[in-house]
Parts: sequence; structure tokens; C-alpha cells
Amino acid sequence: MENNTQIYGIRAIIEAINADKAIDKVFIQKGLKGDLFKEFETLIRRNGINSSYVPVEKLNRLTKGNHQGVIATISPIKFFTIEELVENVSAKETTPLFLLLDQLSDVRNFGAIIRTAECTGVDGIIIQKKGAAPVTADTIKTSAGAAFKVPIAKVDHIKDAVFYLQASGIRTIAATEKTENSVYDISFKEPCAIIMGSEDLGISPSILKVVDDKAKIPLLGEIGSLNVSVACGVFLYETVRQRSL
Repeated sequence: MENNTQIYGIRAIIEAINADKAIDKVFIQKGLKGDLFKEFETLIRRNGINSSYVPVEKLNRLTKGNHQGVIATISPIKFFTIEELVENVSAKETTPLFLLLDQLSDVRNFGAIIRTAECTGVDGIIIQKKGAAPVTADTIKTSAGAAFKVPIAKVDHIKDAVFYLQASGIRTIAATEKTENSVYDISFKEPCAIIMGSEDLGISPSILKVVDDKAKIPLLGEIGSLNVSVACGVFLYETVRQRSL
């Protein structure tokens, strides 16, 4: 599997967007101008597509083809809306379990989390359209193929997803050290969504203000935190333990 399917050229990418392809990111050469380019910029903004303005050297490293100043990467999986995800899960007879990833950026951490999510019965993963790690070949490989089995939804903002889940009867629980509550003191038996933060900054303060509960993992050593994929595994298997009692 190649790292990601690439398409290049403004018109080709416009057609891909209009055909509702799952575009992860667009790389745009700095300094591009013209009416077609303005149309292109408007389209990617309207669709909330993640984009970066980069030097032409970056584009030349990404492809040997005639990129014409723009390259897009297409995800190997289909993404869902949060409405589709919650509706599909609500139709099941099991207790819903969701995972929200707030600005997680490392594709291998993402893949490891997807793998653990599949093993622990997570019904769906929710990520943000901008700033989140893309689903690449490395993600697929690290997930051991679980990325094809666990539904993933994209939202404009994780905070909006929190509000939507709460309105749908799903309790939101943030994994954060900024609390006195241990992960072992919180109930995961009811429908819930666990929120994990980014590798360096954790969960956004604005999200911590609106969640239903917060929980931390007891740390007995001198290092102040766990790798996010390991921490996620602790939360998910505590959920499995509680629900099996």
C-alpha cells in the first residue's frame, strides 16, 4: 500500500472534492494566484478541508509528477458524519462506547489507538477535520487493519461533538491529569464517550469545561505522563472490566 493516494492539479482536486472523495489534506504552493486558484481556495474552505501552504520544494518531494502547485492526499477509508455514527450505534442493542481524539497528531499513535479500540469494542472514533492525524498507510499498518473495522467520523470541532453526544444521552469523560478523580473511581457502565488529548498539550481547556466527568491514571514513577495510546488502553480496558461485572 502506498502512503496515501495522491492527486495533483487544481482542476483534478476540484473534481475530487465535488465527487465527495475523502480528502485528508491539500498542500498548496505559496504564492499561487489566478481566478481558478481563488475558486479552489473557496472550495476547500467551504468543505473544511485541512490545507497547508508550503514551498515548491515540499511539493517536489511529495511527487515527481507535474503537480501544478497543489497536491491532495486521499484517505484509504470512508469517513462518517457524527450523525450517521450515533444513529448507527443507537440501533444496536449494546451499550454505546465512543472515543474522541482531540488534536492527536501522530499517525502511529492513531493507528495503535484504533487497534485497541477494535479490541475493546469501541463503536466509533471521532476526530476533528483540521489538525488531526490523517489515516495513512502507516496508520493502517499500526492498527493491524483495524482502521477498516472501526467507524471513524470527522467533525468541525471536537467541542461540538461533545455537545452532540451529550444531547444524545452519551456521557463524556475526559482523560486528564487535571482532576482528583482516578479512572478507577468513574463509572463507564452507561453509554459514554472517552476523550483523549494530543501528545503534547492534552485536552483543550475549552473542552475540559464542558465534559461530564474527568479522570486520571495513577502514576507511581517519576515520569509525569503515559504515551497517549497506552493511556487510552488503560481507559478502554477499565471500561471492559466494569461492563463485564
